[in-house]
Amino acid sequence: MKRTLLFASLIVASGLLLTNIYTSLVDAPAWGHDIPRSIQTARDYYRVSNPGNFFRVFSPLNQGLALLCAALFWKRGRPTRHLLLLALLLYVGAEGMTFNYFYPRNAILFGPQVTDVATLQRIWQEWSAMNWVRTLVVAGGIVCSALALHRSYFPALAARGAERKGVAIGAA
Repeated sequence: MKRTLLFASLIVASGLLLTNIYTSLVDAPAWGHDIPRSIQTARDYYRVSNPGNFFRVFSPLNQGLALLCAALFWKRGRPTRHLLLLALLLYVGAEGMTFNYFYPRNAILFGPQVTDVATLQRIWQEWSAMNWVRTLVVAGGIVCSALALHRSYFPALAARGAERKGVAIGAA
């Protein structure tokens, strides 16, 4: 059951990663193609639904699964625990970037009040560059989760580390 949840965590995080990559490769270039018209087109398009509807569901789910995995694998050994805690920290960090960096820029790009071309161009460039950073943060979390999953299939790795500490390890 524990590994199933870790697989689920990896799947959800990978979905977030691919969605971020898609946004950087497809959406963001379209937004910046012909500012201000391209921004207005995006504003019109997002009147009914927007990427936030996806991220508001799957980002908290990702963080919840990462937290649950860290708790479930806590006694698995320090390296596994540290990998899962680092993954959680990276996922929470990416969410922190979203709230503190991207939401204010989204309000400028996709809110109706800003029409200054220079401002829109600058904000779009900042948004586009930092989305790659956020993508790398999520990718780092996936690597940590995957390494923890790998370790779960090799109890000897966990047992060796635990023996040094004098702790008994149970099967996954």
